[in-house]
Amino acid sequence: MTERTARPPALSLGVLSLELPAGERWWGGAVPDGGVMPFGDRPHHRDLAVNAGLLDDPTGGANQSAPLLLSNRGRYVWSDRPFAFTVTGGRLQVQGPDLVVGQGAEPTLAAAFRAASAAHFPPAGRAPARAMFTGPQYNTWIEMPFAPTQRKVLDYVRGMLDAGLPPGPVMIDDLWAQDYGSWQFDRSAFPDPTAMVAQLHDWGCPVLLWVVPFISPDSRAFRAVRPRGLLIRRRSGRIAIREWWNGFSAMLDLTNPAAVDWLCGELDTLRDEHGIDGFKFDAGDVRDYRSDDVTLGGAEPVDLCQAWAELGQRYAYNEFRACWRSGGAPLAQRLHDKPATWDERGLGSLIPESIAQGLIGHPFSCPDMIGGGDLWGAEDEVDQELFVRYAQVAALHPMMQFSRAPQRVLDAEHLAIVRAAVALRERLLPDLLALVDHAARTGEPILRSLAWLDPDDPGPADQFLLGSDLLVAPVLEPASPHSVPTRGQTRSIRLPPGRWQAQWDGADRTVLAGPTRITVPVDLSTLPWFRRV
Repeated sequence: MTERTARPPALSLGVLSLELPAGERWWGGAVPDGGVMPFGDRPHHRDLAVNAGLLDDPTGGANQSAPLLLSNRGRYVWSDRPFAFTVTGGRLQVQGPDLVVGQGAEPTLAAAFRAASAAHFPPAGRAPARAMFTGPQYNTWIEMPFAPTQRKVLDYVRGMLDAGLPPGPVMIDDLWAQDYGSWQFDRSAFPDPTAMVAQLHDWGCPVLLWVVPFISPDSRAFRAVRPRGLLIRRRSGRIAIREWWNGFSAMLDLTNPAAVDWLCGELDTLRDEHGIDGFKFDAGDVRDYRSDDVTLGGAEPVDLCQAWAELGQRYAYNEFRACWRSGGAPLAQRLHDKPATWDERGLGSLIPESIAQGLIGHPFSCPDMIGGGDLWGAEDEVDQELFVRYAQVAALHPMMQFSRAPQRVLDAEHLAIVRAAVALRERLLPDLLALVDHAARTGEPILRSLAWLDPDDPGPADQFLLGSDLLVAPVLEPASPHSVPTRGQTRSIRLPPGRWQAQWDGADRTVLAGPTRITVPVDLSTLPWFRRV
């Protein structure tokens, strides 16, 4: 077999320049840009070939991306390859190969999405495993970073269930194995993993393990796969050893079917021997690879990121954080690790970035771990009000995930409100699961911008639709320092076209006609949501 560096640029590389009529706005590209979407009012630039993360921090916060832009006037831009785009001076300029401009059946954002999806990323017809939606997910990351053990995992999950939370998938995060690539339980920490998994199953909890497409260079696995040509090489012919957040590792060449078969063999052994249900597929970011890496398929960085997602589709229990051009796939997509803050880096980023996920073809979304999954600062005193508001946002997302144990960090009042948010999710599961099935068939977002119903919605993206009949407007700001958190706040809410009725306890049930704006009183327990009637 002959290995190659990445293919040369396409001969049809071109520049597209579109004038933006008054009121036209655009979404798409990279999910971390969700906070500045829609594009149109301010200058913005993004090169999708280089990074799918935060523009001011190229080494952190990478997420899903796609060569897709969608307009609220029904237009879309697509390429099979990454492109760069700039919005400035009333124009959208796109530079890249084989650019396509399409038009939906109507001048709406929804029509643009449907046309682009049908032509370029049709849905797979299936969703991740049902349990990923029906119960909260529980991830060990914050409670036992880099040090999970069998005893800690069982105590963690038992504590969640004893606190009144329902069973759900359990993700055992980093360092359950001794080395990256040596995907076998560290028996000093997990003396009987089969018994552990059986116990978790008895409690109603499927089990996922954290994995990455990397191999520690001094490990037994490295020595086994190196002579088989399963690793990415540099142009010099030497194995590429790349720095990532956990040190330095070799990388599997996921364009090589033999490398994919080797890794899937390791994962399938965990399933067959211990009863593992699936895997959290971390890393595999565009930033982890280079254009001059030597691979069997002559891959660009985006191709290797895409290959990681293609491998994950073999498992119904999965989670991804970084994906390229994988719209329509049956993959659970988490937002990147968030800090425990109220601003646009933390709580304020969840809704706009989740909207962005759906609009590039990822409807099965999870807004990171409740309270924020960013480990740095996790030992600080928990802001209980922020934790509650984060749980309320997550409860009505397609998926919700705990990591910090709420019974450890919350007092009785705040814990009761978190349980109430989970109970609301359980009440709405029939609606939510119907939307999951609809998304599997059509590819349409579950969680949607108000612009899906109202192309001229002025924003901001601080509330969202579930399908077209449920409107959710969580409280995203802390109580005034001069008021008690349980009273004295209000929430301004935009109602899109239609007839809407408030559904939360204590709300005025008068049916209201949209589009309109209302202001409602809220307290710490209030999660405003409406049903279209």
